[in-house]
Amino acid sequence: MRTTWIKIAAIAAAALLPALASAGPTLDTIKQKGVLRCGVNTGLLGFSAPDAQGKWTGIDADFCKAVAAAILGDANKVQFVPTNAQNRFTALQSGEVDMLSRNTTWTSSRDSTLGSVFAGTLFYDGQGFMVKKASKITKASQLNGATVCVQPGTTTELNLSDYLRVKKMTFKPVVIAELNQIEQAFFAGRCDVYTTDISGLASTRLKAPNKDDYLILPDAISKEPLGPMLRRGDWEFYTIVKWVLFGLLEAEESGVTQANVDKLKGESKEPPIQRLVGTSGDVGKGMGLDNDWLVRAVKAVGNYGEMYTRNIGPLGIARGQNALWKDDGLMYAPPLR
Repeated sequence: MRTTWIKIAAIAAAALLPALASAGPTLDTIKQKGVLRCGVNTGLLGFSAPDAQGKWTGIDADFCKAVAAAILGDANKVQFVPTNAQNRFTALQSGEVDMLSRNTTWTSSRDSTLGSVFAGTLFYDGQGFMVKKASKITKASQLNGATVCVQPGTTTELNLSDYLRVKKMTFKPVVIAELNQIEQAFFAGRCDVYTTDISGLASTRLKAPNKDDYLILPDAISKEPLGPMLRRGDWEFYTIVKWVLFGLLEAEESGVTQANVDKLKGESKEPPIQRLVGTSGDVGKGMGLDNDWLVRAVKAVGNYGEMYTRNIGPLGIARGQNALWKDDGLMYAPPLR
């Protein structure tokens, strides 16, 4: 009987091998096409927005470049696909994009019902409110009866309703899908208040005719962990994206930067840095990559701190929760070994 069960177990294990061997269609497609299709925002300063020359910048855009550098060896091999709050999940599910790096909040329902999975948190945020200073509103408790601009299909819309209902306040929503349209509606006075992630409010404020005319209220009414989103079941690609994020955090913690990564690769005797730059260990092999995968990512965009300073710094948002754990933040990478 024992022999029979061993044979059955062996047959079952063998049956799984083709599935495991063929896992990772997204990674295969990226390598075959030589390009990473990355779903991004339509134009959110600091996160993903094209400049006057059409070059995409922002921390979300930079993360796409880091993943492309790790997999394809070239940070420029990214096709940026603008998506709005309503069509972003369809773009991912349909295969129009390989991943979303688009200020998308990690929630239980999105992680379990959309055929998707989050690879980590790239930016910790919270929902807030912005008003005109002339309104004399200085805190969220004064929003009763306000007209509020909000985007549909977002956690923002749900949080707004929950918050004001609990506080027994009424409001009139002005629901607009496209980012540039909702910003213009707010600036034109179609609503008293604009609500979204606090980072998004800071980005929008920079576009105002006079940014000093607007106030971001001090209240944060939710937790909004924003991160890259992938199709569920593509575990090879998931592992790479997750460890690119962790690797950029580890690079900051270890003092590995865009400027010194080549020097440290040739000179460092510290085991953690040697593993990071690929001169020791075999981390890349387990992901189907060579050992320079993280060196290429850091050379392309810098470490996490460099990405933050370059992209989020101009918004005037301090590191706060997005600081490394050793600096009292929430950013923490598992060991790279």
